[in-house]
Amino acid sequence: MNTVIKRISEIEDAASAIMESANASKKSFAQEMEKRTREFDQDLEKRTDQGIEEFRKRMEAEMNLRLEQQNTTARERLQRLEQNYEDCHSQYVDALFRTLTEE
Repeated sequence: MNTVIKRISEIEDAASAIMESANASKKSFAQEMEKRTREFDQDLEKRTDQGIEEFRKRMEAEMNLRLEQQNTTARERLQRLEQNYEDCHSQYVDALFRTLTEE
């Protein structure tokens, strides 16, 4: 009977040791998962920030290109208007004068 009790006690001690080992492994695994999660979050944030920065640079470059195109178009139109004025301002003045004096 003592040997049975002794054997049961040994089994309980072994079971306790296994449970402690399992709890330590579980705690270690949880810490590892927390570390990996933090690293993943940091990496994701870094890649997201890089993507946003690249997108911002592309949009800025596109905006600058469009702005330059609009400026070029505006300068060309202004030159044509000025040339038209230089070519025809005497005619415009004559036509305006005739219109004002006909009444």
